[in-house]
Amino acid sequence: MNPIERVVQAFEEHYGGRPAFIVQAPGRVNLIGEHTDYNDGFCLPMAIDRATWIALRPREGAVSVHALDMDDAATFALDALPRDGASWRRYVAGVAWALQENGYTLSGWEGVLRGDVPIGSGLSSSAALELAVARAFAAVSGFAWDATRMAQIAQQTENRWLGLQTGIMDQLISANGVAGHALLMDCRSLTLEPAPLPPGVAVVVMDTKTPRALVTSAYNTRRAECERAAEALGVPALRDAGLADLARAADRLDPVVLKRARHVISENERTLAAAAAMRAHDAVALGRLMDASHDSLRDDYEVTSATLDAMVNSARRQPACLGAGMT
Repeated sequence: MNPIERVVQAFEEHYGGRPAFIVQAPGRVNLIGEHTDYNDGFCLPMAIDRATWIALRPREGAVSVHALDMDDAATFALDALPRDGASWRRYVAGVAWALQENGYTLSGWEGVLRGDVPIGSGLSSSAALELAVARAFAAVSGFAWDATRMAQIAQQTENRWLGLQTGIMDQLISANGVAGHALLMDCRSLTLEPAPLPPGVAVVVMDTKTPRALVTSAYNTRRAECERAAEALGVPALRDAGLADLARAADRLDPVVLKRARHVISENERTLAAAAAMRAHDAVALGRLMDASHDSLRDDYEVTSATLDAMVNSARRQPACLGAGMT
């Protein structure tokens, strides 16, 4: 049974009758361009074949959702949005809050939610949930769907409702993904340029089974370190600096901050080169850049782990592997 059939069947069992709408938003994997998004830089993500699905129908004034994967349910009024409860409930309520904060008049709905994006694995299950919920509200409320605008609103959900200072990449690719392509994303202008997968190449996503949680990780610390580096370099963001600028300022930077900046600046260069390699169908060059990206994340940004490094090294020993790195 495919995902659509599953949510439709669950909706019929719970509510009776067919749903009025079925919406979906995918998770994502980032080929290269890690920790560049909140530095106004470049990244190269692509949508994957795992997603969040919602089967729903209109309802007056409130939202009622049954989350099949969590075996949990939530009901709340649109004029009394809850900030507490399980994580998935706070995301649903947060999207409603962000939409209303941005002037959208919302109608209520009831539905069944199911996702197969692994949670806590770096594949953006939260962004998939946010965009699916936004799409559900668009369907019942009748407002026009602007993918990039909805991505910005989903980001606001995380920044201002959940207190997590994430960048825009995850939401933007979930809202705008193109089959068979990654998207070269300029995180300052929010422009998107499709980059095709080279012929005969597959993207394999591997799971270390070591969950991560952005809220409790060093994410905000890394972001603050990057801001300190940009200030020392006299630029609005690290996207505006080059490696030569960094070399000239090296003696003025804390050694740790220097390493963080070196990763971000070199990662921007690698990301642009990777998109060019994809357009040239040069899978070998793309793989080498992915390898270099992981090494920089390990050594300069210090966000990998022994388990993750072992998996990357194992993948690299396989003859068919062109390149491997953390996402």
